[in-house]
Amino acid sequence: MEDTPAPLPDEEPSLDGPLVTEKLHKVLARAGLGSRRACENIIREGRVEVNGRRAKIEDRVVADEDHITVDRRPIPHRPAPVYILLHKPKGYITSVGDPHGRRSVDELVKSRHRLYPVGRLDADSTGLLIMTNDGDLTQRLLHPRYHVPRVYMVRVRGDVPPVVLGRLRHGVMLDDGPTLPARVEMLERSHNTTVLRFVLEEGRKRQIRRMCEAVSHPVLDLQRVAMGPLRLGDLGVGRWRHLTASEVLQLEQAAAAGERARARQGKPRERR
Repeated sequence: MEDTPAPLPDEEPSLDGPLVTEKLHKVLARAGLGSRRACENIIREGRVEVNGRRAKIEDRVVADEDHITVDRRPIPHRPAPVYILLHKPKGYITSVGDPHGRRSVDELVKSRHRLYPVGRLDADSTGLLIMTNDGDLTQRLLHPRYHVPRVYMVRVRGDVPPVVLGRLRHGVMLDDGPTLPARVEMLERSHNTTVLRFVLEEGRKRQIRRMCEAVSHPVLDLQRVAMGPLRLGDLGVGRWRHLTASEVLQLEQAAAAGERARARQGKPRERR
């Protein structure tokens, strides 16, 4: 679990990133033309054109490149979404700026847009962090009803016995209520420590650290290595890159698939 930032590259990633297509009704909704459902109806009524042709409900567009009109009038401009993958190092908080002068992740990423982290990683944790200005996708990735898993590699103190693994898997009672069931796998033991792989579908504040404290095996190192289909890979600590259009589409599809799965299983358990 590397925690030393890699040297900066000779060339920083492009500030603009790749062109990312979006569903047309999402772009219309972001431009203030109504809810997504209302915007779908506007498209069905034949009132929307993209680059001079009548739009279809399944169209995907590049907001900053395609010419989009409604009733022959250009839609109000809104910034195109930006999606960045950061390998967060230790010592940085996942917020945009800090009144107490602590280092925050926005200092590591160069962008013309104001970006926000998708979820939390505490200052002592490392790993995959998405930063974006797409609030809708942020919500879909974080809410338990969308069923998007986050994967963590966790080194804890002590030799974790099977009975404790069972407690972690079935849910642990915390001061804000029981956790949802988690997938927890033991990977290795050495020198009175154990490495565990956690897969969570909820993201409470310092959740894994609190779960492990509750079973008397405090966390020594914690790294997030995946969110849905997105993997950290070999991106160096402190480095960042833009997501590809394909990766953004895969995240959207994962959230949509998770929502359908939850609908079949019933509503997610509410915290008490």
